Amino acid sequence: MPEPEWLVWAREVQAIAQTGLTFAKDPFDRERYEMLRNIAARTMAKGTEADITQIENLFARQAGYATPKLEVRTGVFDAKNRLLMVREVLDHNRWTVPGGWADVNLTASESAAKEVQEETGYTVRITRLAMVLDRARQGHEPPEPFSITKMFFLAELTGGAAATSIETSEVRFFARNEIPHDLSTGRISRHQIDRLFAHHADLSLMTEFD
Repeated sequence: MPEPEWLVWAREVQAIAQTGLTFAKDPFDRERYEMLRNIAARTMAKGTEADITQIENLFARQAGYATPKLEVRTGVFDAKNRLLMVREVLDHNRWTVPGGWADVNLTASESAAKEVQEETGYTVRITRLAMVLDRARQGHEPPEPFSITKMFFLAELTGGAAATSIETSEVRFFARNEIPHDLSTGRISRHQIDRLFAHHADLSLMTEFD
C-alpha cells in the first residue's frame, strides 16, 4: 500500500525547512523556514495523533542538508541454507533479520557486520549487496517521519555462537518454509526475505534497487 499523501507532503516540507535553515542567512528567510517546519510538524501530528511537541522537538534536532537515513540489514545463511533471524525486543519480540542504523565512521558493510555480531553473537563476512530500497516504497508499517534507504547484504558465517542482546530476545535459523508469520514489518517484509533467499541461491542476480 502506498503511504498517505499527507505523510509524503509533511516529510518533504520538513526536508525543505531543514535544508533551508542550514543555508539561509537572512533572518526573514529563517523565520519562513521555521514556519514550514511547524507546518510539517502539525501535519504529522494530525495524521498520527502524536504529541505535536514531541514531533517539533524531533524536527528541531535535525540539522544539515536533509538526506535519507541509512539502515543496514543482513541475510546470513548457514550450511543448511537456513536464514538467521532475531526477535526484536523493541517491536514486541517480532522476527526480523539482524540490522539497524548505519554507524558514523563505519562503511555500510562494516555497520552490517557489526549489527549481526551485536544482535546474534555470530561473526560474519559480508559477501555482496542484494538490495538497496527506499523504505517508503516497500509497504512497511508503521510509517516513518523521515526518508530511509534500506541496504540488504548477504554474509557468510565466520565464527561466534548464538547469543541474545539488549535488542534481541531470541536468535534462530529458519528454512524457507519455516519463516515465522509474526514479522517486525517496520524492519523486514516477507517479500524481502524471499529475495534474500533468491540472492543466496543465485549469485548471478544483480543488486535490486529503488
